[in-house]
Amino acid sequence: MAQDVAVGGVAPLERRRRGIRWRRWLALSFPGAIALTLVITGVFADLLATHDPNFIDLAARLQPPVFDGGSWAHPLGTDSLGRDIYSRLLHGARISLIVVVIVVPGAALIGTLVGMLSGWMGGLVGQVLMRIVDVQLALPSILFAVLMASVFGPSLRNVILILLIWTWSAYARLVRADVLSLKERDFVTASRSVGGNGWWIMRKHLLPNLVNTIVIVMTLEIAIVILAEAALSFLGVGVPPGTSSWGRMITDGREVMNRAWWPIWLPGLALLIVSLTGNLMGDWLRDELDPRLRNLR
Repeated sequence: MAQDVAVGGVAPLERRRRGIRWRRWLALSFPGAIALTLVITGVFADLLATHDPNFIDLAARLQPPVFDGGSWAHPLGTDSLGRDIYSRLLHGARISLIVVVIVVPGAALIGTLVGMLSGWMGGLVGQVLMRIVDVQLALPSILFAVLMASVFGPSLRNVILILLIWTWSAYARLVRADVLSLKERDFVTASRSVGGNGWWIMRKHLLPNLVNTIVIVMTLEIAIVILAEAALSFLGVGVPPGTSSWGRMITDGREVMNRAWWPIWLPGLALLIVSLTGNLMGDWLRDELDPRLRNLR
């Protein structure tokens, strides 16, 4: 009777599984390193920057990066006002980090609460909450941002508020769908039969089963939030002028893009790398946390 022959004490099937797990963790190493770099540069931007990001030196304007014939005094070159692009990129990472740290957990909290209440309570309350979600989705976000900027002026606070209003509905819809499925399960029925109230069941039984979905959406939303902040700053309704933001840097670089490529390409490349990193980490978490996908391996 044929049997698998162990090699080095490990069966071939187990060796293949270990190889798959190793490759999956190796696939996380690159986006994980990029995410860690973003956090470090955002937190320690003042220490890592070589210049004041807002210092204007017209005598040094449009100096190329060091790999394009420039000097190490400005390793990534300067913009049209002579500001150091390397230092501005570091402080732009801080703006992105602040927005992500506040907006992503805040939107997850609001969306999860609305989705759980709508799915659990149903009836008129559920319908009213979901109509609020529909109204939020119908809002023209860019026009809403322009309106807020014209009334209150461009500021980081307004950017955070706009993105909170913009993103929480994604969590609400997914959480509501999961709650509608979970509340019909046997363990919820058993909890009701022993006298568990709605808040206790949602906290003890529903929320732990929603963690995977919430974490995956939060990871995917990181790239969306960073790109949205850059888009608002690019349009002039985000952070105020003078603030080092990647979107603002791209806006400033448009004026000289025919003479110098680095003021617009370098922040654009930073946005591309960070958004790709967020999507890769979201896909990895989805594959790791989703039991249906995990059982296929």
